[in-house]
Amino acid sequence: MKFMVAWKIPPSCYKTAVERFLKTGAPDVKGLKTIGRWHAPGSACGWHVVEGEATAVAELEATWGDLLETQITPVGKLFCSGSL
Repeated sequence: MKFMVAWKIPPSCYKTAVERFLKTGAPDVKGLKTIGRWHAPGSACGWHVVEGEATAVAELEATWGDLLETQITPVGKLFCSGSL
């Protein structure tokens, strides 16, 4: 299953979050594959689209939850017939 992780760094955690990211590179946790990762330039927010099991997404949240505010949403392709 695919998940979109929208994240935001609170101002009080910004320096520590950036240091952790630069030190570790934020590798995928076991059972999770990164589809894409984006950051909004000039801001403290971004999006991480991953594929894997919900338990692996929970581990990702546990890894970064002390520094990031996250909203995790299961996502998939939109299938429709006809015109929109």
